[in-house]
Amino acid sequence: MGDEDERSSAVCIAGLGNPGSRFDATPHNVGFWIVDALAKRHDVRMKAEGENLVGSGRIGNRSVLLVKPQTFMNLSGQGVAAALRFRKLGPGNLVVVYDELDLPWTALRIKVGGSAAGHNGVKSMIGSLKTDVFTRVRVGIRPNHPVSDAAKYVLSPLERELKLDEEEIVSYTADAVECLVAEGAEKAMAKFNRRARGMTNEEE
Repeated sequence: MGDEDERSSAVCIAGLGNPGSRFDATPHNVGFWIVDALAKRHDVRMKAEGENLVGSGRIGNRSVLLVKPQTFMNLSGQGVAAALRFRKLGPGNLVVVYDELDLPWTALRIKVGGSAAGHNGVKSMIGSLKTDVFTRVRVGIRPNHPVSDAAKYVLSPLERELKLDEEEIVSYTADAVECLVAEGAEKAMAKFNRRARGMTNEEE
């Protein structure tokens, strides 16, 4: 997302989540929420293509491909890698948006590269792409209480008190992705990386 050649070609924005209505309101589907918001903002129609839901459009002066892999979270990389190959795009043109239990609710982190940090969807992306060098938008989903069963938490409906912030978080993250597309990762990091509201670095 920083190279001039990459900036002149399309950007693939992949939101990670699980297909099916039972998962729609779960924290693990934050990536889907953001893609849906971007599709609505930019009048992009999503349609089935292979193992994905995809939509082509523009954000500003850039062509974008929105992708929601339908392979379930742990196999997310399969669908996204196929979408990139079909359009002759590389990992440098990819932005992956996903939930991050290591970050508290309302925090946002944009970064390029790094490990999967235990996130199975990102692990699948790295395995399918054969590289960890792609842009990530990590949306914090950790509540303000201990989580004893991480799998149960991320696959259960969003807690009532967290839902109060849902609209703001989706809007803020969509703004961040639009900035990434228009201005690149460094500027988007400077503008949109944030701690959870009311928390210090030490508390996070």
